[in-house]
Order: sequence, then C-alpha cells, then structure tokens
Amino acid sequence: MPKTIKRYSDAFRREVVAEYEAGGTISQLQKKYGITGGQTIQTWIKKYAREGLRHNLVRIQIADEINRIKELEDQVQELEQALGRVMLEKIKLDSIVEELLAEDKKGIKKNELLSSKGAARKPTNNRELE
Repeated sequence: MPKTIKRYSDAFRREVVAEYEAGGTISQLQKKYGITGGQTIQTWIKKYAREGLRHNLVRIQIADEINRIKELEDQVQELEQALGRVMLEKIKLDSIVEELLAEDKKGIKKNELLSSKGAARKPTNNRELE
C-alpha cells in the first residue's frame, strides 16, 4: 500500500495559524484538522504567525531559592540607593569646586602642586610633574 503524503495549501496553513493566534492550542488544531506531523503546525506558526509560538513560563523553585532571590533584589535596591546618594554628593562637590574656581579669578596654575599642608609650591624635579 503506497504512503499518503499530505500537502497543505498556503491559505489553509494561514487559517490554522490564525486560529492558533486566536487562542487555540496546537493539539486542538491537530485533532480538528487531522494534522499528524508533530512539528507541522509549529513550523507554520514560525513562518506565518505575527508573534510566533506562545510559551507559558512555569517557574518551579524551592523556598531557599525564593528567599535568596528576594535578598538579592533587596540588595540591588540598596546599592541603587547608595549609588544615587554618591552621585548627588559628587554633583554637590563639583558645584563647590566650580564656585571656588569662579571666585579665584586666577584659578590654579598647572605648574603648581599642592603641598601636604595645602599651600601651593613649585615642582622641584620632573618626576613631580608626572
């Protein structure tokens, strides 16, 4: 007995994909239209669907994993807040420096280095310039 090969028209494939996009499942469509290939409808969906295959994500976790995720999310939030505070402090310090430079009409000369006491002094050798 010869094997029967089914060929589906483009219009038929698009109709099946449209039903899938309307909420039908692959198994329902296979039964309804007698489509026997396991990957047939999935291939059509990849080719013709607007959004592709629907997947439902089911996450199975133990309690320790859930607690660890919560701890890490809390830690991320704390770090983001700390970063925000540091950025505000940097902006504040930058504005203070700008004000001081604006008040000092001369500014700081490139050749002057600050000594440990804060007074400006001239470099004694080329290494201090580096």
